Amino acid sequence: MAFVTEIETQELIASLQKRDEAAFSLLYDAYSSVLFGVAFRIVDNKSIAEELFQDVFVKIWRHIDSYDARKGTLFTWMFNITRNTCKDYLRSKQYRYQKMMAQEGLDYISSKYMPQTASNEGENFDLQLLVLDLEPKYKEIIDLVYIFGYSQEQVSQKLNLPLGTVKTRSRIALKRLRDIYML
Repeated sequence: MAFVTEIETQELIASLQKRDEAAFSLLYDAYSSVLFGVAFRIVDNKSIAEELFQDVFVKIWRHIDSYDARKGTLFTWMFNITRNTCKDYLRSKQYRYQKMMAQEGLDYISSKYMPQTASNEGENFDLQLLVLDLEPKYKEIIDLVYIFGYSQEQVSQKLNLPLGTVKTRSRIALKRLRDIYML
């Protein structure tokens, strides 16, 4: 890292807080490789790490005024932004959906949406059967929310149902699945 002394770091921070683009370029040159490495190690996917890495530097630029030297070094602050951005991604529905699709293929998607992919294999086959036994109005909501990753608001719009109905059906479906599965 190019900035090793306390004085250089303080000058860099002051310049960044003044929105000096040259200082941002120096910051990027000094820390980009190590922060990208952190992102890559967390998500274990180069293209996703690159996207998240860009988000990290945008966050650093936008929130440099919130940096407080009393709470830690500049690098620690940036490291935490990187780590938290990556962990937020890993917790997201988008990530879980992509991971499920990569690991299990299309086994989880119901025959209503993709009948040619219906399968009776996989470790969650018993759960898939339980979902198939739900009334169609509940099954459709479970598929859209938990398989396709739609929010309840998006399901409401897609199915042209009131949001309250979507939430109620989702809650009822989950309760029925839990009751049946726990038998």
